[in-house]
Amino acid sequence: MGLAHQKWYVIVNPVADKGHGLEDFPLISRLLREADIHAEPVFTEHKFHATELTVSAVKEGFRHIIVVGGVGTLHEVVNGLFIQQEVPAHEVTLAMIAVGSGNNWVRSFGTSTRYQDAVRHIAEGYSFLQDVGVASYEEAQYRQSRYFANVAGVGFDAFLLKRMTHLQKKNRFGALRKFLCILSNFFIYKSTGMKIWVDDVRVYNGLMFSVALGICKYNGDGVQQLPDAVADDGLFDLSLVKPIHFWHILFRLRYLYNGGIYRIGHVRHARGHKVRIESSPEVTVEVDGELLGSSPLEFEVMPKAIRVIVSREFFEERVQ
Repeated sequence: MGLAHQKWYVIVNPVADKGHGLEDFPLISRLLREADIHAEPVFTEHKFHATELTVSAVKEGFRHIIVVGGVGTLHEVVNGLFIQQEVPAHEVTLAMIAVGSGNNWVRSFGTSTRYQDAVRHIAEGYSFLQDVGVASYEEAQYRQSRYFANVAGVGFDAFLLKRMTHLQKKNRFGALRKFLCILSNFFIYKSTGMKIWVDDVRVYNGLMFSVALGICKYNGDGVQQLPDAVADDGLFDLSLVKPIHFWHILFRLRYLYNGGIYRIGHVRHARGHKVRIESSPEVTVEVDGELLGSSPLEFEVMPKAIRVIVSREFFEERVQ
């Protein structure tokens, strides 16, 4: 089961979590050596570089890749696995040492965000085939698509991400400012008229505040937006948030973190293999924390499409 003696291609995002990717890598490198994990590290230099590096790595014969960074770096690597033409994507084992916001994905598989535990999980080598989503959207008057491993957000989620990204670029992103950004934009954002189809059946037609759909449970800062999601069932889980007053969330805030989101009366649950969203006016979509284009949007699940490292506890509970 162990993969310690395999050669791993390590893609490091040096600017992850305000530079901790670079600052913490000497420690991560030492932990990998101590675990007898043979690593060949390379640092990303620009946006989408991780995608290019993934394609090159697979072409060079690597079949084991470690991501050191956040969910954005993971997103680029996952897309690289599907761009490359050497082998099916699931023949490459993917692991992550989370730096920054990437912990939302790894926590779905019981993988610790502590570096030493993440390295131990890699050395133990327990793996799992998870589903991957494909998002199709309009951008620059062309139909485009992107793969994602965690969660997609439509409406308020994408709107908020755009505003937060603007603050991050200005280095104005402390905890208090982040909270104030969420609060202020909650009141600024206007719900949009949406039609939503799940497996060709229209499940909603009206004003919608936000839609989350995806493979795994967690998004944002540990919010369980999709608490019933199963990462290998071949289906998206959806949380449909109808127009909602702030105090309805304020007094039920715990439900966002303890898996009780569907106890909030304005949140509906759906599940399906294909999803289509039309809106007026257009709404944008974000996947795995990356802003993409606008509606009309289509999503489809690729069942058990990538092999990922998981904790032994998750493996024993879900796989055996």
